[in-house]
Amino acid sequence: MDLINKWTTRDIPSQRGRLAIVTGSTQGLGLVVAKALAGAGADVIVPARSNTKGEAAVQQIMQSRPAGTARYELLDLTSLASVRDFAQRLVSQGKPLDLLINNAAVMAPKERQETRDGFELQIQTNHLAPFALTAQLMPLLRMATAPRVTQVSSIAHRDGKIDFDDLQWKARKYNAMASYAQSKLADLMFSFELQHRSDANGWGILSNAAHPGIAVTDLVANSRGQDDMMVRMMKFLGSLMRQSAEDGALPTLYAATSPDARPGTYYGPKNRMETRGPVAVAKPAKQSLDLAVAKKLWDASEELTKISFPTR
Repeated sequence: MDLINKWTTRDIPSQRGRLAIVTGSTQGLGLVVAKALAGAGADVIVPARSNTKGEAAVQQIMQSRPAGTARYELLDLTSLASVRDFAQRLVSQGKPLDLLINNAAVMAPKERQETRDGFELQIQTNHLAPFALTAQLMPLLRMATAPRVTQVSSIAHRDGKIDFDDLQWKARKYNAMASYAQSKLADLMFSFELQHRSDANGWGILSNAAHPGIAVTDLVANSRGQDDMMVRMMKFLGSLMRQSAEDGALPTLYAATSPDARPGTYYGPKNRMETRGPVAVAKPAKQSLDLAVAKKLWDASEELTKISFPTR
């Protein structure tokens, strides 16, 4: 991995006048990212499923006396109607969108769950909804001078496989971690394919991806509960390898803000098989680079969400 000179939040260039959306920013890595962007002067939109969570996150951000601002907007990624409404509200406001960070995720619920749209929870929350959100925010992204879209993937993508015959895990015995790995592989492939299509169609978007390694968050506990055996085991094993949420957020912040971040590139921690350490260029798994599968996944995502990207 190529080390990026021990990059920290002090290296974030001024974000004054820039509008950023960070999904999943009411807690964990997303909240750290939103705070850092607002601290650098960005106007940050905090999407949340409830007024209580959204307003609490905004309050935390503003208590740090940032150079920028933060505001809450209702968004529930388990509902494509909510995604549509969120995007339509922002498009009607007409302000260019400089930065979209698709960070929100669910991980390994105890049993298979379906969203109100009838999709398996992890594939919708982690991939299909962010795909639809990005598509519907394209008018605002293309209005910006140098727009970026950053997908937050995971080292779990290495074990992922896109099963087009059963994306929703209806025909097989449900495997929560395998489903999560599939969704995180889909995130990474979406990032690469978005850059390919931006280049081909002149959209002017820099698309890249990042992962946090193993960071201290409540991602698994939110899905399974604090007393779950898997949660306790991961906490024990993670104590040997994990890093803080602040350190885990650095690859995302680098990908989203650094002038040196490259299109179609994946960033993560450098050390211990990319589980912790300073920001570096990460190594995507071989299957994430399959262009034919990426195109098929894009087409399937458009069909499932009934949302299409512009052709020009």
